[in-house]
Amino acid sequence: QLQLVESGGGLVQPGGSLRLSCVASGFSLDTYAIAWFRQAPGKEREGVTCMTNDDRRYYTDSVKGRFTIFRDNTENTATLQMDSLRPEDTAAYYCAAVETGYNSGFWSLSSRFYDVWGQGTQVTVSS
Repeated sequence: QLQLVESGGGLVQPGGSLRLSCVASGFSLDTYAIAWFRQAPGKEREGVTCMTNDDRRYYTDSVKGRFTIFRDNTENTATLQMDSLRPEDTAAYYCAAVETGYNSGFWSLSSRFYDVWGQGTQVTVSS
């Protein structure tokens, strides 16, 4: 069974930082592209960042310079480092993956391309 499990969400003040983790089981991330999405109440799911299998990173404009995506294929994990958090970053955050093969440059911030999803972790930015 392919599974992603996120952790690390919580309540943080504006300007603070959080680090989200995503652990894969039942498959190896080393042939996958990975991404983080978020969904706020009443809004559509939004692509935040993705990392290709050949380790290129892409970000939606609103998080550029503040968020960083990492992957560790030996640990089978993905990480989202979030700095300078803003109230508008409040959302449920989801880790997702799609198999692309080794050294693929495929990337997308559209949820329709990803077929393995975590259950989500809540991030709330508030004073």
